[in-house]
Amino acid sequence: MSESPDTRSLVSASSQLNLMEIDTIDDKEFDIPQVDTPPTLESILNEPEDEEEPFILEDTCLLNTENIDAHSCETSSLASSDSGDRTHLKRKRKTVELSTTVHGSVLRHSILKGISAQIVSAAVNLNQALRLCLGSTATGAEYGAVSALSINHDCTRLLCGFAKGHITMWDLANGKLLRTITDAHPPGTAILHVKFTDDPTLAVCNDSGGSVFELAFRRLMGMRTCESRCLFSGSKGEVCNVEPLLTAPDLKDHPITQYSLLAMASLTKILVIGLKPSLKVWMTFPYGKTDPTSVPQLAWQFVPVQKVVNPVLAFCRGDTVHFLLVKKDETGTIHVIKQRQLQLNCDIISLNWINSRTLVVMDSGEKLRVVDRPSQEELESLDVAEVQLVYNSSHFKSLATGGNVSQALALVGEKACYQSVCSYTGQMVLLGTKSAHILTLRNWRERVDCLLKQERFVEALSLAWSFHEGTAKAVLGLFGDPAKRKGVVADKMIEILFQYVERSVKKCPEHGKIQIMEQHFQDMVPVMVDYCLQLQRTDLLFNQLYTRLVENCVARGVFLESLEPYIVSERLGCVTAPVMRDLLTHLQDNNMMDSVENCLIHLDITSLDIQQVVQMCWDNQLYDAMIYVFNRGMNDYITPMEKLFQVIGPPLREGRALTGRHCNVFPSSLSCSLAGRAYPLGDIPEDLVSQVKNQVFEFLIRLHSAEAGQEEELYPYIRTLVHFDTPEFLNVLALTLEDFKNDKQALEYQQRIVDILLKVMVENSDFTPSQVGCLFTFLARQLAKPDNTLFVNRKLFDQVLEFLCSPDDDTRHTERQQVLLELLQVGGVIQFDEGRLLGLAEKAEFYQICEFLYEQNHLYDKILDCYLRDPLRKEEIFNYIHNLLSMPGYSSEEKHCVWEKALLHIAELVTLDPAKSADLVAMHFPEEVRPIITRLQDDHLVFQFLRCLLDQSATSREGPHPQPLLRLSPDLHELHIGLLCRFTPRQLTDFLKASQDYRLEEAVQITEQYQVHEATSYLLEKKGDSHGAFQVLLKTLKDKLGAVTSEKRSEEEGETGREEESPLQRVEGSLGDIIALCHRSSQSLNQEQRGVLWFPLLEAMMSPQKLLKGPDTRTTSEVLKELTMKVLNSMSSFIPLPAIIQRILQDPVYGKGKLAEIQGLILGMLETFNYEQTLLETTTSLLNHDLHWSLSHLRAAVSRGLHPRQDHCNICLQQYRRRQDSPDDIIIFSCGHLYHCQCLQRKGSGHAEPRLLQVWSCYKCISSQRGRGGDRVTTETGRGRSTSLAQVSQSTIAPFVCRVMFRNPQERAVTTTQTKIPNSFHNVHRNMSNVFYNQSSGCF
Repeated sequence: MSESPDTRSLVSASSQLNLMEIDTIDDKEFDIPQVDTPPTLESILNEPEDEEEPFILEDTCLLNTENIDAHSCETSSLASSDSGDRTHLKRKRKTVELSTTVHGSVLRHSILKGISAQIVSAAVNLNQALRLCLGSTATGAEYGAVSALSINHDCTRLLCGFAKGHITMWDLANGKLLRTITDAHPPGTAILHVKFTDDPTLAVCNDSGGSVFELAFRRLMGMRTCESRCLFSGSKGEVCNVEPLLTAPDLKDHPITQYSLLAMASLTKILVIGLKPSLKVWMTFPYGKTDPTSVPQLAWQFVPVQKVVNPVLAFCRGDTVHFLLVKKDETGTIHVIKQRQLQLNCDIISLNWINSRTLVVMDSGEKLRVVDRPSQEELESLDVAEVQLVYNSSHFKSLATGGNVSQALALVGEKACYQSVCSYTGQMVLLGTKSAHILTLRNWRERVDCLLKQERFVEALSLAWSFHEGTAKAVLGLFGDPAKRKGVVADKMIEILFQYVERSVKKCPEHGKIQIMEQHFQDMVPVMVDYCLQLQRTDLLFNQLYTRLVENCVARGVFLESLEPYIVSERLGCVTAPVMRDLLTHLQDNNMMDSVENCLIHLDITSLDIQQVVQMCWDNQLYDAMIYVFNRGMNDYITPMEKLFQVIGPPLREGRALTGRHCNVFPSSLSCSLAGRAYPLGDIPEDLVSQVKNQVFEFLIRLHSAEAGQEEELYPYIRTLVHFDTPEFLNVLALTLEDFKNDKQALEYQQRIVDILLKVMVENSDFTPSQVGCLFTFLARQLAKPDNTLFVNRKLFDQVLEFLCSPDDDTRHTERQQVLLELLQVGGVIQFDEGRLLGLAEKAEFYQICEFLYEQNHLYDKILDCYLRDPLRKEEIFNYIHNLLSMPGYSSEEKHCVWEKALLHIAELVTLDPAKSADLVAMHFPEEVRPIITRLQDDHLVFQFLRCLLDQSATSREGPHPQPLLRLSPDLHELHIGLLCRFTPRQLTDFLKASQDYRLEEAVQITEQYQVHEATSYLLEKKGDSHGAFQVLLKTLKDKLGAVTSEKRSEEEGETGREEESPLQRVEGSLGDIIALCHRSSQSLNQEQRGVLWFPLLEAMMSPQKLLKGPDTRTTSEVLKELTMKVLNSMSSFIPLPAIIQRILQDPVYGKGKLAEIQGLILGMLETFNYEQTLLETTTSLLNHDLHWSLSHLRAAVSRGLHPRQDHCNICLQQYRRRQDSPDDIIIFSCGHLYHCQCLQRKGSGHAEPRLLQVWSCYKCISSQRGRGGDRVTTETGRGRSTSLAQVSQSTIAPFVCRVMFRNPQERAVTTTQTKIPNSFHNVHRNMSNVFYNQSSGCF
């Protein structure tokens, strides 16, 4: 049958979409023999795989876009051209989000006319003219609503599925009904999906029962029939989506098409099966954890990968899209390769390919997202809520047949829109409640024009440039080779640039601030310049666009200033003469001379007016640009140096410092010329390097400058360079010597320059020692080289040596020594006589020079004298001695000499730093401590040394050199105690407490000799004589009280450290010491001995108060009364209160007076008593409350019944009643474990405790806890699982006897009473009549 016009209108493609034309087939059915009923898919899942067609599931590599051939399918498909940008390969998987890259509007949204909600089914051509109206209202009433549609690949047949389970086939050429299928699937289920395959005689359907059926169309004897077989039963898992792999005509010979692949999505996984040549399962893939309301989605697409086109299945349920690549290799093995997944922040309800690189997904918020799969970049987002999308919820719930579907399938159907969203050859169709909508890809010009209509020129240029470079996504309409595509896009960009310039010039504000106008053009001009340079169209930039901008003076200035960054970055190397002239004039007029110089040194010299530029540079001191013009334009490297010398020469001769931009130009340009580099950037041409160096040498050795005056000295250029920066000039000269070892002429120049330098610097007093030293250091380095060609008179070195070591010149002593040291270190020592050099160094006090010479001769002991005599390096002698005596590489004789020399100067070392000296002695002189102390004549020096030595011996000092522990004899400790008594008596007690190496008797004698009473008291107390210690402190207290009450207060001997304290403060401090002593001693004394301590102290405090009379002593009396109360409060803890009151009343001071005199003391004691009584009562109340709370919770815990887990012993595994005629003790724990008492005793889980019958532990719980990592059980009282235990005694006659026990936190049980209980193991109650509280262990 020939193709009808109507059919052609349905399948023909528009010129913009370039849809593939599909050849039609004749309207006849293939006569295929009938086959037996095929088995279901479940019966095939367990079959072994065919050996001839092996299958491999690979989860190896991600999709490698480097191997994708973007143009391997040069057909009318809408494949986008990849940019070649591989940055996305380096990024980790991430959620696709809106990128900063400009994509423009990717989709065009249109509404199809003539489609309304009342039409049952219709066919429409591309002109949106209604062609067919299929079915009738009667059909709808009988079959229900249309629930699924499918058109075959040549658009000649239409399959319709209905809500009541019917399926019809229509001829789209004439609207004729060809088949009505009623028995293809079980009745009572709605059709969810019906899909044609590549085979026109084969289709599949999916019903609301979750089953999938294959429909085979036959034509026998002129009759159209349909045979059905079950591919998947809904009883094994409900399928809610099916998708066959459809192949384009140009891919019909693909090796995968012969298998007629079908993807099925159930609620838990996807399955891929092959319908041909026999039914076979290819793979299954689970979703993982997903939202039960999410809708499974499937979509096939042929994708070019590694220059081969293979099908890729995209599937998802939720927010993650997975990709599976199916391919067949040369051996016939089928590979299913997992590709990189796509993560989206949305719940996907529709998934479609719009071309081989672009996906269109719809989320549950009815928002379309266009995503580029290789880069996972979101290209566009559209809100299609206004479409009012039709959902398939009623069909998934099978409401037309009674709603007999599972709850899971009905839940998925809430968001199912499978039949309302579909894609075909680069376009998507959306079915709304009142209209149909179509979304198509825009071609590249249309995407750019959309931005231009909105006057978004910058974004339009960015998008066009991405088309030009091939980095754009979802590209449509660009064909041909890359060069041709670039040319087409470049023409479009030029058109945009002209529009942008015209629009900017026309819309420039004519009035207002100049800053507003400048900002207007600053937003446009850099963009224009940048794209012109990227397109390599400088002719367009300068000849056309600039000409248009010149009309506006503000635009002209912005344009010229915007050229600088491009010139500096060398993106713009050549400028036309008119533009260059305008640029220099504009920058100069605006005093932007730095910009002028930056531009000049980066531009091609041919575009410059050399005379104009040189004059401008000289007038404005643009020396870098001037040198650049001379060097590059005229190959002249000497003239700019001569001009610069005229600038820097006079101030240097006058001794003035150089300032301004010219200060470093002259030496820098000279250094570059000698090094073969161009100044300020670049390199000298290789053929001119030698010539330039010779010219520079000739310039340097000139006797006079070009414009020399009568006062000018010889060799002005060399003098100027040496004065300016001697080290830098000599470094350049040294580099030149290395580069021209074989150049005879260059070597002659170098020798000449060296001779000039010697003549100028040695015979002239204008140069500093450092400058002269730099010269001779340079010469020494050169002379020390084996291939040296320079000649220097040795007498000059002697002359320099005398100059540097002149003892009459004290100026710059350190500088002269450092210069001479550097000269010797680089090999200059061979130029001098060592004996003479050493003598001159000693006279000049150059101790570093002496050290250098001694070290070369291995006279290390003499180096110590150098350190001791050098005031700047004295502190370094300790490290030097330690390193030499510790480090290997020195002979024993050398170390011994240094050891003896250090011991000889030990007094000087201790005077210099006692701490470091002590470290040194502890490390290297441990046996010489006594001789060292003997050599130290000064007692204070001995005291400092011993203190540091004892500190070091007590704890190893932290530092770079750890020392071993050094223990000193007791007599040295006692010597230190005596020195402490003399120099720092307040530190003596701390030392006595920290040290244990002294003898008590001798220490006591020493402290008594120097009358350090606090230390004596401490020693007596340590000795065990508490009373003696008390008497010493009491005497001290009385003396201080006497000083308070006496008219003449004399300072106590040995208390010089408290001169700043008042007498009352001294009394308070001494009283605190004696009270602390009484507290410590009273703990081990009886009542009578305590009174011997406390009452004398009380009397000592009370007796001085009677001597204080008169108003002047009121303050002192109040303080003494407060101190007396302190004594009374302290002694009340050890002395009964009646005894204290009796002793007070017996005192003659208070006994003979009135009661009012002692009222204050009595009331104070009573207040203290009341406070302590209240505190005791409160504490007792709190303890009783806590005890009552604990006992109440304990009673509640032990009153609960026990329920054993089993009726046998957990140790012997026998019944609790082993024999009827013998009684057994049964132990039941609150954890539910039951034991025989004898079994627990054999395992050692019970033991007796005082006042208790028995303590038990649950053997099984304790064993498991130990196995988990320890014996410690952390259970809380009343909260643990095994917190109580009942012991039950059984017999054949008597009832059970319960011994109620409570376990402590270590899972013990305490037997307390015996009570008769009912004969039942499952409800054992416990009563507690007596509870014992163990205060030490804290358990009941």
